[in-house]
Amino acid sequence: MTAWLSFLVVFLCSWSLRDLVVEACTCVPIHPQDAFCNSDIVIRANVVGKKLMKDGPFGTMRYTVKQMKMYRGFQIMPQVQYIYTEASESLCGVKLEVNKYQYLITGRVYEGKVYTGLCNWYEKWDQLTLSQRKGLNHRYHLGCGCKIRPCYYLPCFATSKNECIWTDMLSNFGHSGYQAKHYACIQRVEGYCSWYRGWAPPDKTIINATDP
Repeated sequence: MTAWLSFLVVFLCSWSLRDLVVEACTCVPIHPQDAFCNSDIVIRANVVGKKLMKDGPFGTMRYTVKQMKMYRGFQIMPQVQYIYTEASESLCGVKLEVNKYQYLITGRVYEGKVYTGLCNWYEKWDQLTLSQRKGLNHRYHLGCGCKIRPCYYLPCFATSKNECIWTDMLSNFGHSGYQAKHYACIQRVEGYCSWYRGWAPPDKTIINATDP
């Protein structure tokens, strides 16, 4: 009986811990441009290996990458060899396929190591839009001094000249919405910030939540 009670207590404790951990990873929606500007490292890379590191209660996954191109962070770490992330997805760990895809990976540098997670921007390279690729190469850094303000409820108004109103959340799309996929918020010569689509100037005569 004592053994059974001990087992029951351990089981319930582990179940409660699991429920707590599963709900632990919550990320605020972030526009790709902000993800770019707020990251220490932004690279395009192939994942060529992985290893579970025995540190912490759940371990850390170390991915070995072959860096194809660096978009941000050259002054910090010109060549990235390893990407670290939590081994558990419930702790915001990222799962990357080995020798299968090229990835766009953003991350922060801590004690000489690059860390990424579910709250960072990572994506299979072939799933990025043309506008996002152009943003990585040139446009996003032009808007790092701008502020992208999420709009959850209408009406939404810019409160300063350096703000762009991000309305993808009105349709519950967030970082996978139309603005996130096709627009960058860049600073104009006049000093204010506005959305830029690239192939055509935005139509300011039309008020549309998905086409600023």
